[in-house]
Amino acid sequence: MAIADITGAEMSPGQRYMVLATLSSATMLYAMTLTIANVVLPQMRGAFSASPEEIAWVVTFNLVATAVVTPISGWLANRFGRRKVMLVSALGFTIATIFCGLAESLEAIVLYRIAQGAFGAPMVPIAQSTLLDTFPREQHGLATALFGFGVVLGPIIGPTVGGAVAEAQNWRWAFFLIVPFALVTVLGIFLFVRDRKRTEPPRALDWTGFLALATALAAMQLMFGRGERNSWFESTETIIEAVLAVGAIYLFVVHSLTTKQPFISFNLFHNRNYSVGICLAFIFGMLNFTLMVMTPTMLQDLRGYPDSVIGMLLATRGIGSIAAVFVVVRISNWDPRMALSIGFTCQALSGYAMSQFDINMTYWDIAWTSVLQGFGIGMSWVPLTLIMFSTVKPERLDEASAVFHMLRNFAASLFISISIAIVVRSTFINTMALNEFISLFNKSLLFPNVTGPLDFGDINSLALAGSEIRRQATLIGYLNVFKLFTVLCVLPIPFIWLARLPRHDR
Repeated sequence: MAIADITGAEMSPGQRYMVLATLSSATMLYAMTLTIANVVLPQMRGAFSASPEEIAWVVTFNLVATAVVTPISGWLANRFGRRKVMLVSALGFTIATIFCGLAESLEAIVLYRIAQGAFGAPMVPIAQSTLLDTFPREQHGLATALFGFGVVLGPIIGPTVGGAVAEAQNWRWAFFLIVPFALVTVLGIFLFVRDRKRTEPPRALDWTGFLALATALAAMQLMFGRGERNSWFESTETIIEAVLAVGAIYLFVVHSLTTKQPFISFNLFHNRNYSVGICLAFIFGMLNFTLMVMTPTMLQDLRGYPDSVIGMLLATRGIGSIAAVFVVVRISNWDPRMALSIGFTCQALSGYAMSQFDINMTYWDIAWTSVLQGFGIGMSWVPLTLIMFSTVKPERLDEASAVFHMLRNFAASLFISISIAIVVRSTFINTMALNEFISLFNKSLLFPNVTGPLDFGDINSLALAGSEIRRQATLIGYLNVFKLFTVLCVLPIPFIWLARLPRHDR
């Protein structure tokens, strides 16, 4: 069957914006499912009578499937056409989401989450390359800004709405809620998305390169995702995963340098802007999801906030992101390096403010820092995309986009794992340090103005003091994460200026 070929230049403005709406919807739906499961995990754990380690597979295997399939999305689009791949991806994603809501066992939900991740993974990179092909280069800033709504708001809407629905009904409805919108997206892809005209025959798949890269990504995803639970390299499992990852990476690099048609051609990185952009995208990926994952657990552990309140506080991040999109549109004639620097600076200010929290943090403290962080994310997305893809040839957009999203997703998973490890280790170390303060030999505890209502001769008072010590130690762990977040925001700013301005911006 012939592919309906059409270029962006042949589309009317109305057709272009219908494509944009469809692609944004697909991206937002997939981004929602990456985070929605985190909110309903406690309910699912109770429903399936699963241990914390067992229920974690619901998230872990979804991330592994995403990591494995994302790199091949560029080849799939080149081989079968973007429209076909997106249709199959969106339809398979929708069916998998329905089965997630119908799952009756832990094994079933893990299997369906694998399918959800595998089918959904190609949608985002192919959507981005399709978008850049659909709009002329002078409109990439506006199109990318509007497309960014889905990228930025999806991870916020997912846990916010999903948590509220799960609290009102049950965890299954968090998945069922997505289905009608997914069906509309499938219809939009069928009606509006078209393929670019081929300029060269499709490439053969480099199976050795793909399998080596897939093995490396899967092994690293498992190692970082389960490392803290397994006490890292004290576990045989972690050692095996590390050896597999290193061996697979070595095979992938050597094979890619010696074969005629590698799975991912390293010539792509000869493009200066793309190479700088990939490094910045890795940092951006580390920053994008981490605070959104860590903040809810902090508010639950330290302040006892209900899911509905946490969801509303997270939603304030979306306010900042929406504001940033409008600002980016207004300053589209600015140097994108300046806009990107402002975006990272806003995130750094947000991280620094959060690193100054105390145990009595208020709704306002969480809300304004979330708005500022959302603004920084929104300000970063558009100029980062413009810097990366402005000098990439159209026929290489699919491959370039696949590598971008592969590294962005891996970076997010990596930093979340590091952050969890920091909180766990810091909590343990600081609990031990603070416990040393509670001693009969500490004369300051003899004074009522120090101990307050606590009587350290009473066992209930000692238990209350121990609970407060754990809270304070846990807070220190989160503050350490926020400090590292701030450093990571500041570090890449000088390197942004290594990128060159695109020709059409000069």
